[in-house]
Amino acid sequence: MAKEKIILGIDPGTTIMGFGIIQVVGQKIALIRLDELLLQKYQDPYLKLQKIFERTVALIDTYHPDEIAIEAPFFGKNVQSMLKLGRAQGVAMAAGLSREISITEYSPKKIKMAITGNGNASKEQVAKMLQQLVQLKEIPKNLDATDGLAAAVCHHFNSGKTAGGKSYSGWGSFVKQNEKRVVKKGQSS
Repeated sequence: MAKEKIILGIDPGTTIMGFGIIQVVGQKIALIRLDELLLQKYQDPYLKLQKIFERTVALIDTYHPDEIAIEAPFFGKNVQSMLKLGRAQGVAMAAGLSREISITEYSPKKIKMAITGNGNASKEQVAKMLQQLVQLKEIPKNLDATDGLAAAVCHHFNSGKTAGGKSYSGWGSFVKQNEKRVVKKGQSS
């Protein structure tokens, strides 16, 4: 009997957080949900982070994913954008870690490569390929949702391979792999 697995894919953002949830049985991929969390209406950046955390926990509690795949922030020229994206990613990761779910992060290039065979593919090319892979009836207006779905499908394609992303199975695993980033009690930052 083929093993069943549910994967939550997240494209973190402070304007729109895209996500896709797939069910994998053997090698067959079925789309469970494709959506986005719209955050433009919130002015307070901390409220946005709270909403990302709450939605991620709600998705976990509703769909019970076995694993989470998350798109890592890309290194751009705008430091403020990078900081905001890193915070959004960290909050989504913290939500998964709080439920002790294994998390793997993938670079945008790695995700594009896994879906289209081209690490420089456009968001539209990724969405079109996903449309075929999971029988999407229509491509959403905002491609953040398909970016989240792409992270989940990429993770499925990379299951069992260690090269490709950083994996965390819980807080202990995260701390162990990021010792230089973690401030220990009694230590100043």
